[in-house]
Amino acid sequence: MNKLLETTLNFPQTEIWNDSCSCAELQYALDNGACGATTNPVIVGNVLKKELSQWEPMIEELILRHPEATEDDLAWMMIKAMGQKASLLLKPEFERTRGQRGRISFQTNAKYYTNAELMIQHGEELAAVCENSQIKAPASAAGIAAYEELTYRGISINATVSFTVAQALATAEAVERGLRRREAEGLDISAMHPVCTIMAGRVDDHLKKQVADQKLLFPPEALEWAGAAIVKKALKLYEQRGYRTKLLIAAFRNPYSWHCFIGDPVILTIPHDWQLRINHSDFPVEDHHEFQVDEATIRQLETLEEFRKAYDEQGQRPEDFEHYGAFTKTMRQFLDGYDDLVRLIRGYKVK
Repeated sequence: MNKLLETTLNFPQTEIWNDSCSCAELQYALDNGACGATTNPVIVGNVLKKELSQWEPMIEELILRHPEATEDDLAWMMIKAMGQKASLLLKPEFERTRGQRGRISFQTNAKYYTNAELMIQHGEELAAVCENSQIKAPASAAGIAAYEELTYRGISINATVSFTVAQALATAEAVERGLRRREAEGLDISAMHPVCTIMAGRVDDHLKKQVADQKLLFPPEALEWAGAAIVKKALKLYEQRGYRTKLLIAAFRNPYSWHCFIGDPVILTIPHDWQLRINHSDFPVEDHHEFQVDEATIRQLETLEEFRKAYDEQGQRPEDFEHYGAFTKTMRQFLDGYDDLVRLIRGYKVK
């Protein structure tokens, strides 16, 4: 039996999502127990380039049907169309679980990350694309405010560009405020499924760069555990406080992003290449809910200031979130990815 299917059958509390809106990749993931999918500007652009022969006729048709549309308008039409097509594969699971699984995440325009109102407006627009949508927005100070309002409006959020315990806690608190507002007005929350991503592998990347930039001699294995340690701490606090948001682990860089979370009530969003590697591995599928990164490794990591900021639940204020190194690098990549997508559309429109 494939390892991912074995994981989901033996530990159904540990959800697997496909980290792509490619229907071919999503079908493989669904065949191996997955129950969701997520996208961002980089993912959409990569899928479009990889499957361009499938999508080229739609690009050309949209340009003909909407001659007044800008290249940005057309890019968002494609994002919606690609997400909507993938959502159909997930719809049966969404209906079976009454909204608790079977969702696809759409990410709001990365350029709005400092403006809560724009994120809310775009979030509502994207949520209307399909019933089983989930709306992603960066966990900046403005994003935290947007999560509360979107939740209040009945939209399930997925906090992204998130790396720290403080971001995860601020997200969960914002969602709780939104849910309580709905409950106070007698509005239904039974089908809502809020999620907070921690991009564990990108924390590892950030710390490795810090070590290299500072020319530190540092145990390399410790750096592979940084993101996992942050997620495990956030999960413990979520369980203690009874938050109704579910943690999601993203940005796979090593096997630990899957293996040490088996048995945890979390979501693992896994790129297709990593799914193949996991399924062909010899790692045993075992319950690691009680697993914690060892104290010696934590002590080593705590000598790094950037790890302390991410690991300490009071290590950041909301106004600090968007200035954390992993945040700024990821936002630049998302913004560049969006620009690349627009340039691809431009090649069809301007000729």
